[in-house]
Amino acid sequence: MSRLRVFIVDDHELFRSGVRHELAGLGATQVVGEAGDVAGAVEQIRRLAPDVVLVDVHMPDGGGPEIIRQVRSTNPEVLFLALSVSDAPEDVLGVIRAGARGYVTKTITSAELVEALQQVAAGDAVFSSRLAGFVLDAFAATPEAPVHFDPELDQLTAREREVLRLIARGYAYKEVARELFISVKTVETHVSAVLRKLQLSNRYQLTRWAQERRLA
Repeated sequence: MSRLRVFIVDDHELFRSGVRHELAGLGATQVVGEAGDVAGAVEQIRRLAPDVVLVDVHMPDGGGPEIIRQVRSTNPEVLFLALSVSDAPEDVLGVIRAGARGYVTKTITSAELVEALQQVAAGDAVFSSRLAGFVLDAFAATPEAPVHFDPELDQLTAREREVLRLIARGYAYKEVARELFISVKTVETHVSAVLRKLQLSNRYQLTRWAQERRLA
């Protein structure tokens, strides 16, 4: 039986190395490549066509959801399993809506991770146990009570939404940086990305956009 071909995406090299080592030790999978950024991941995944991509959620330039959207537009056969430290509902639902087949947290054991990868490759949906409940609730909405998704908001990463909410509350860039434990430069980068995605010109339009959706 051939080993499962896996590609790893995470912007922390040490973490990628650890996952690669753990998977190699169990022998059921073959890591065919890895990447630490969106552009590099998309290019390599398209070229290598792995069975399953193990993808982090939070990275610059859109993170896991952006990688999934870009790859699925040209290689719909490639499957994705999200692996993240976050168990926030918006992160889970965002990456699942993008097209991931499952979501597990980084507390998972090596053996459990291999099993999850195999289940995704077999066509199953896989979630860490504490995440499965709200995912099922969100996607089990009936036509009479549909779950409402905002296509514009869904473009934003979880970190971009956090920055957006704070800006809409009137926080200065330095205050946002202090609140989220990031640099002012990173805040500026996130704001620029949000403005570009929402096709807005300045933070005042951004604040009005957020307030109209009661995000502040």
